[in-house]
Amino acid sequence: MTQTLTLRRPDDWHLHLRDGAMLAAVARHSAGFGRAIIMPNLVPPVVTGAQAAAYRDRIRAALPEDAALEPQMTLYLTDTTDPADVVAAFRAGIIRAVKLYPAGATTNSASGVTDFARVQPVLEAMAEAGVTLCVHGEVTAHEVDIFDREAVFIDTILDPLRRRTPGLRVVMEHITTREGVAYARSGGDDLAATITTHHLVINRNAILAGGIRPHYYCLPVAKREEHRLALREAATSGEGRFFLGTDSAPHADSAKLQPCGCAGCFTAPNTMSTLAQVFEDEGALDRLEAFTSLNGAAFYRLPPNEDRITLTRRDSPAEYPARIEAGGETVTVFDPGFPLYWHLEDK
Repeated sequence: MTQTLTLRRPDDWHLHLRDGAMLAAVARHSAGFGRAIIMPNLVPPVVTGAQAAAYRDRIRAALPEDAALEPQMTLYLTDTTDPADVVAAFRAGIIRAVKLYPAGATTNSASGVTDFARVQPVLEAMAEAGVTLCVHGEVTAHEVDIFDREAVFIDTILDPLRRRTPGLRVVMEHITTREGVAYARSGGDDLAATITTHHLVINRNAILAGGIRPHYYCLPVAKREEHRLALREAATSGEGRFFLGTDSAPHADSAKLQPCGCAGCFTAPNTMSTLAQVFEDEGALDRLEAFTSLNGAAFYRLPPNEDRITLTRRDSPAEYPARIEAGGETVTVFDPGFPLYWHLEDK
């Protein structure tokens, strides 16, 4: 039986588009989103308003002419970030947010924050100006188990940071634990959380059980099944504090398939089909639009997109590429592990 679902055009509040040949290859796969928060962890990172504006121009040039996507730029927070530059770039409409990476937490995060006292003036200026802080929430201390790093970050870094910076708007990006869900729910209107497509689908068994599967390796790493279920409950709850941030993160297979491979799942080509299946499985198709199209816009104080997309459930699975080409390399597309019967009709 054919079933049709029409939604306001979705937004992606956490997206990696990379640069150069990779940008040229992957941008079209996110072109159907209305807006996307673009991650700044290039090499070198995007640390000034001028660099963000130049990167935005490169993204626009890489998109198809009929693309809906409007990139929402971010700055990479470092120990030496200039508060005045952040505020000026925000007021000029160049950036939407600032991204906090603890140094060493994930891909291209070596330039991240090493001393939170040094960035306090930036955070205070952001709070006053209304600039959102997007947080990669993991500690990096080697003695902390990788599966505990999100919960420890919340207790030892994020909560103290928010207490000493009242009014700072914070998005906990790609939460992966029930502790993350609970903390997001404990905050007021100035705290929200994004949830990825892949963390709604996989737990840590997908990476490790029966052999190592590097294309499911991501950071934050997928956790136990109880945490995946907590994320699914949060995403499908309809609560305004939870919204989509795919963290779609393309890497060349040659970089993934290494003794020390890169972290990231490239979900852009099949995200909406996967999400529709997840929400159908949870009996929550009526809440998919809130998660993908309404909640994030409301948090960022933007109007929802006026145009619509259509998803159709058919008897035959939707087709999407197993991999794409990028600059002479291949990039593997995330495999949810089940057929996707929801077809995205309007890009």
